[in-house]
Amino acid sequence: MGLTAAAAAPAAGGGFSASAAGATGSTGSTGSTGSDPLAFDKDGYTTETKTVSTGDGDRKVTYRLYKGVVYVARPVDTKYQSLNVSVPVEIDGRAVDATGAPILLANRIGGYLSSSVTSDSGPGGPGGPGGPGTPGGMVSNADWGLASGYVVVEPGARGRDLVAPDGTYDGVAPAAIVDLKAAVRYLRHNQGRVPGDTDRIVSSGTSAGGALSALLGASGDSPLYEPYLRELGAADASDAIFAGGGWCPIADLEHADMAYEWMFGGSALSSGEVVDQTVSKRLSTAFADYQASLRLRGKRGFGPLTARTYADYLLKTYLQPAATRHLTALPDADRTAYLGKNAWITWSGGVAAFAWEDFLAHVGRKKNVPAFDSFDLSAPENNLFGFGTTKARHFTPYSLRHTTGDDGARLDRDLPRTLALMNPMHFIRHPGPGRARHWWLRVGTSDTDTSLTVLGNLAAGLENLGDDVNALMYWDAGHGANQDPDAFMRWIGEVTGYRR
Repeated sequence: MGLTAAAAAPAAGGGFSASAAGATGSTGSTGSTGSDPLAFDKDGYTTETKTVSTGDGDRKVTYRLYKGVVYVARPVDTKYQSLNVSVPVEIDGRAVDATGAPILLANRIGGYLSSSVTSDSGPGGPGGPGGPGTPGGMVSNADWGLASGYVVVEPGARGRDLVAPDGTYDGVAPAAIVDLKAAVRYLRHNQGRVPGDTDRIVSSGTSAGGALSALLGASGDSPLYEPYLRELGAADASDAIFAGGGWCPIADLEHADMAYEWMFGGSALSSGEVVDQTVSKRLSTAFADYQASLRLRGKRGFGPLTARTYADYLLKTYLQPAATRHLTALPDADRTAYLGKNAWITWSGGVAAFAWEDFLAHVGRKKNVPAFDSFDLSAPENNLFGFGTTKARHFTPYSLRHTTGDDGARLDRDLPRTLALMNPMHFIRHPGPGRARHWWLRVGTSDTDTSLTVLGNLAAGLENLGDDVNALMYWDAGHGANQDPDAFMRWIGEVTGYRR
């Protein structure tokens, strides 16, 4: 059965209706003033106070909260197509002027599910910045941004779980990225009315939210999204952002099965079961073709990144440095104990070293095969690429052909375009002038939700374009880890040139 290594370039036409269900859900605040339905109401806030725990201790922050601001003129559902704006006015008793501060656009999207900032329920969780409702208990950067003196914007967005009264799945791809772009356009449209510097928007997100954050930065001002944005009544403004932050991004979905088998194909599941090796090897072989097509080169003169060289690249560039940082930070007794339990790691001269096979045995495997385009259409990503009243579809030729038994089966006509619209790698391979130029990328070394090559390719692709990329991995950390939010806040100040 044949495999396609890369999605075709998208056509200009549709396949997705932004307003299939009409405007539903909670009303929210439109923020309109005068004849402009998308004008931000500067007086529509409440004053709130919270204590934020940071790396420098607890900080008491007083801030203005603009809650549930609808960011499009023709919303499908205002419960999700709304945003919160939090503006610090006092930190630890000292007045703060955030007029020219960077804007941290912190999404709370997990699992490509819907995210709302207008209620205290649902995947998005509480309405204020951060909080225990963030997906999977993942750390939110919103509170940290507020305590750092930045303007924090939390956008809601539609997701794959939404079903309209007529049975239409109206939050499937590319709804989430269209909504995030509309939120950015709303902010830029309101330059001078929204507090903060709309030319210094920095996005952040984790898991699916991390993938969407990277996609938002890579696809800035792409005309491919214009029909969807126009249908929603998005502001006629730029959707380019200044910098993008992504934690464990679940991205490059049409090639994720291939990448997963390249990395974990020989690893057993936690049950001890070994996955179907025929399927695994076919997908792993296809990864080699895909990786070669990217023509990426590793940093510091490593050379071409291929299926044959990638393990060595991950070891030298990310994994062994991550282990070294972790072990160096441990007290002597704890380091000795850790090395005693992990004899596969060599510790010499303050540097950790180990073999790729031993590392894989250490982390194990989480998902069955295929990991993303499941044969039985049960994976979240199958739902993400649903269409109309169809809940889930195959989005890779391999799974489609394996399931149907038809070696000539082809994906639905809209899918190549939709896949490209959801994949930051498409816009790295075909870069536009609106691309962000500063990047913060993180993942845990024990994150087995997707292959580590996903972050590796994102970072290498952006580095090859000449962008400023700060990428590293957290040793032994799992999915959703965010171990250095204080460093991310300092980085925002450095790349934006902001000092308060």
